[in-house]
Amino acid sequence: MSELRSELKYLPSHEWVRVEEDGTVTIGITDHAQESLGDVVYVETPEVGSNVSAGEEAGVVESVKAASDIYSPITGEVVAVNEALEDAPETVNGSPYDDGWFFRVKPEDLSELDGALDMDGYKAAIEEE
Repeated sequence: MSELRSELKYLPSHEWVRVEEDGTVTIGITDHAQESLGDVVYVETPEVGSNVSAGEEAGVVESVKAASDIYSPITGEVVAVNEALEDAPETVNGSPYDDGWFFRVKPEDLSELDGALDMDGYKAAIEEE
């Protein structure tokens, strides 16, 4: 069974979201997603300073099996990207919730996350796949 964390919010499209103490939001893909993709070989993140919109494509993750779009769960300005993934995209496989995060956003409205799934909701969603 994939690892899930209770402090995170999840999207049906397999991104996770963590609200940080400074009010920014960190985004990555779930353990379930990285397991389904297999060995990650490339990650494309949005540029720092760019704006992303909730539900819109914000990047791409490619594996030996497939390429998948990454969707932003929230609207706001990208304030950081995980530059380590440029040289070591496989970090996503070994540490999807910690070292393998994709990008961080300064959100316009945190209430956009109200519709995100909690751990139990996401677990139920992936069990139905």
